[in-house]
Amino acid sequence: MDHRQRKRFLIFLVVPLLAVILIITDDLAVRLIFIALLIIYVAFIIFLRDSVRFSGGYSIPDTEDKELDDYKAEQPAGFEESFKIVSKNKDIDVITDENYSPGLGVSMETLKPPDLKEKFEEIAKEELPPSVGHDEQFSFILEKILAVVQESFSASSSIFFWYNKKKEKLTLEKFVSHSKHIAKRKFDLEDDILSKIVRSGEPELMSDISSAAEADVIRYYDTPQGIKSFVGVPVFYNDELIAILAVDAKANDVFGVETIYSLGRFVRIITMLIGLFDEKHTESVSQQRLQGLLKLTGPESDFEDEEKIIDSLPTTLKSLIEWDAYTFVYYEPVGKIFETRKVINNTSLKYVGEGLKIDLNGTLVGKAITTGIPVKIEDTSLSEYFRFSKSEDVTFDGSFIAVPLVYEKQNYGVVCFESLKKNTYGNADVQFLKKALNFLAYVVYSHSTNKLLKNLISVDLETRVYNNETFRNLLYADLMKASLLNVPGTIAIIRIDDILEQSSLFDGDPIPKIIDVIAQIINEEINPLSIVGRLDERQFAVFFFNQASKNIFIWAEKLRVKIARTPVAIVSRQTTFTVSIGIASTNNKTNVDEVLHNADLALKKALEKGGNAVRNLN
Repeated sequence: MDHRQRKRFLIFLVVPLLAVILIITDDLAVRLIFIALLIIYVAFIIFLRDSVRFSGGYSIPDTEDKELDDYKAEQPAGFEESFKIVSKNKDIDVITDENYSPGLGVSMETLKPPDLKEKFEEIAKEELPPSVGHDEQFSFILEKILAVVQESFSASSSIFFWYNKKKEKLTLEKFVSHSKHIAKRKFDLEDDILSKIVRSGEPELMSDISSAAEADVIRYYDTPQGIKSFVGVPVFYNDELIAILAVDAKANDVFGVETIYSLGRFVRIITMLIGLFDEKHTESVSQQRLQGLLKLTGPESDFEDEEKIIDSLPTTLKSLIEWDAYTFVYYEPVGKIFETRKVINNTSLKYVGEGLKIDLNGTLVGKAITTGIPVKIEDTSLSEYFRFSKSEDVTFDGSFIAVPLVYEKQNYGVVCFESLKKNTYGNADVQFLKKALNFLAYVVYSHSTNKLLKNLISVDLETRVYNNETFRNLLYADLMKASLLNVPGTIAIIRIDDILEQSSLFDGDPIPKIIDVIAQIINEEINPLSIVGRLDERQFAVFFFNQASKNIFIWAEKLRVKIARTPVAIVSRQTTFTVSIGIASTNNKTNVDEVLHNADLALKKALEKGGNAVRNLN
């Protein structure tokens, strides 16, 4: 029995003692006195006990007296025996089975910010920026990893550098930093801490960087930042050092050996991502290039028309390689010059235009033409490069590649690509394009040879009438003869009306068939003194020696009617067509361009009436 229990036992013994004395005595006065004492004593005991139990409105059960005594015994001297719990809410609610929850009595909801769910979902469900490429996707994920690294180690900056072994340069890829003075440029290998990691291939840890040495040790800031601690680890891929992951802080001894081990785990995640992206990118590029090659060589490709080939190439080649500017340089076999035939510039920067003659000396494209070897420039800003001509005005810096179209040791053109990104094209890209464009070189060779052959013969191969150049030469000779002999002459231009271009009504283009029929009818209606030539795809010209324009007008009307009444069989259908004819006199004229211009003016008047008409320029 402890001291407190003995004290209580002695106090309660007084009650039975007073009761015994009350029974023993016979004196009424003494009995009344003891009865009064007994009542007062009992009442005093009850009052004191209740004052302890209900002090501050909180009841302490009897079973907890011992625990309370033990708690008080542990308190320092001066700790009062009585105590109370103060509550902000004086109104005591009733706790039932509906609102009871175990714990400390504090709701966890009060610890959550009101926008906790929205903030978490914003971070966890963050989407990739729209229209990002393969490189941008990796950079996006890398930036998130760097943010985790910075927060995990309470760092000032976490930075990722690529290492170019060939050029021995470090390039800042991504960073997460409290500083706005990160140097966004390339770094040569020197005596700083990053260069030491590259040369040794080992992690580096610095715990106390002096202010005087900071600028020499930490070179990736534009100005000193008060960096005291630094840790950097190399990133290896396929047993080659490809990058560095660096972390710094402004306090001493922030990082330790355990930090290096932790960064090693982050490095492993990064290298796994590089492997996954590399594999995915390789498969994606291979699939795109295969589709591009099939489109280039597939049956839907129109190799009959040279202009259509040149116009369709940019779309096809876009799937073979990425570019921001595209140029197709074509060899003109007649003029024997190289010129830009097709130029597409997807940027707002200045670039060359179409029809620019190529300088073979001192230019990148000229080098590709004269050597027959592809030219690749990884960074055009490093030197003053002329791409096509020394007089060009180009404000374009990035990567440039020129692939010549060589067939039978003869260059028939150059395909040029340019990207705003530096170091975009590798040797593997060059070799792929060189092989892929071999087929295109053969196609261009075929058209170039065909054009050269057409230029060497005097007749049009489709209609067997004189071609444009031969007709002009013969026309000049006849004009000189008519002038010397003082005899009249008349020229007529015959054109197929535009309404016949509704080729969608037929299974193919009806124009070649109609051209052939017109040539036959014209040859049937002229005399031996007249000459016929084809000016372009849809126009013919006829010169009538020693014929007045009024007589040719009647001839033209008869020709127009005959053509309109002649059906043309196209595949399984028959159709008719019309022509418009312009007539002009050539009396006392010897200038070929002048007489053709006059006939063209008359033709325009016939077309103004809707076609199927003959007009004479008086």
